[in-house]
Amino acid sequence: MPRVLVCSNPVGGHVAPLLAVARDLSGRGHQVIFYSGAQFEERVQATGVGFRAFPESVDFDFRDLDTHFPERAALPPGRARAAFELKEIAIKSIPSHVRRLQEILAAFPADVLISEQTFFAPLAAVRAASREVRPRLVTLGIFSPMFQSVDTAPHGAAAAPMPGPDGVMRNVALNAEARRNFAEIQAVANAAFTSAGSHLDGYLFDTVLRHSDYYLQLTVPGFEYPRSDAPSHFRFIGAIPPALGAATYELPPWWPELSQQRPVVALTQGTFANADFTELLAPAIRGLADLDVLVVAATAREDGPEMLRQAVGETPDNVRVAGFVPFDRLLPLSDVLVTNGGYGGVQVALQYGVPIVAAGAGEDKPEVGARVEWSGVGMNLRTGTPRSSEVREAVRTIVGDSRYRSRAQALRKEFGEYQPFDAIAAVVEAG
Repeated sequence: MPRVLVCSNPVGGHVAPLLAVARDLSGRGHQVIFYSGAQFEERVQATGVGFRAFPESVDFDFRDLDTHFPERAALPPGRARAAFELKEIAIKSIPSHVRRLQEILAAFPADVLISEQTFFAPLAAVRAASREVRPRLVTLGIFSPMFQSVDTAPHGAAAAPMPGPDGVMRNVALNAEARRNFAEIQAVANAAFTSAGSHLDGYLFDTVLRHSDYYLQLTVPGFEYPRSDAPSHFRFIGAIPPALGAATYELPPWWPELSQQRPVVALTQGTFANADFTELLAPAIRGLADLDVLVVAATAREDGPEMLRQAVGETPDNVRVAGFVPFDRLLPLSDVLVTNGGYGGVQVALQYGVPIVAAGAGEDKPEVGARVEWSGVGMNLRTGTPRSSEVREAVRTIVGDSRYRSRAQALRKEFGEYQPFDAIAAVVEAG
């Protein structure tokens, strides 16, 4: 059986799908080691998968990046902060990671290396090895694709496809501008790869695609912009099924209310960008207070309910506040998901056919919101700090217009046609 090394940035939303893949491959009899931040060691080992930790010098706690990088705190969410994180965290750490990966591979000669699109060290490590001995590189697209295409605007533009020759001209011009704007970061990436004994032969995100043996996108075609120039090793494989919380979750006393007549609105600010509930949760709760809906505010943190009460003040009668809520239990009972637009969370909602109100900024959230609108499964508020009235009107529109639910249900059916674990296992076992 092939030996597999799985790698992930130490962020919950990155680790979760990669660890699910590692656990599945281990259950199929493969030898699997997981490489990530030390904070995830216990979580990984609980699955029976082996673990190797990042070097301490580059093992940043993504829950508290401002401690590691004080200058980051002065940057607002958006392009400036994303560029800083990309350069200072994701790229400059590459040489240290490559040395560590080479040590791991010397003791554990993996046949396959599985990584995610924002962790570049595995690509550098593979490119530094001779083709005769290097592991096959499988990249999982856990966010919207970042490589360029004549059919799409560049990642970060949050612009839907434009048909015809005018669209191609727009895309070519915007892609060229994006590469020019990326020049400083590209130079840092070139230097990092060279320092690691590797090299880049073009735009960073295009190189990730071009030099992966397989690039497997964790969504379905109905949610993603078509790319006529994507290579054959770029494939859609559906989304990782949500972790099941039925066995351990103790239902709160208000849970039976979710099965009553009122539409249920699930509300979340994600598992990472949830330090300030005044961005989305608080204005959403205020905006929905006088609607005939039941709102479940999932804060995704133990101290979340108290934090939210401090942000909102008196909780409206139609709001139920929780810390951690398993979405495999909540979403089947929900009529709308209001979210800051994390890619993985949106995929989970669509697996249950739940339409979406997206209100996110930073990372790839504007791109996700643009796809929510383009695919017809919901509304994109185009901001990470919406007004209460904006959330209210979006929820009213989705509840009152069956087209959003119908489109979300169509994507639910499409997701059901894919078996992502089987697709990944087939690639691993292809030899």
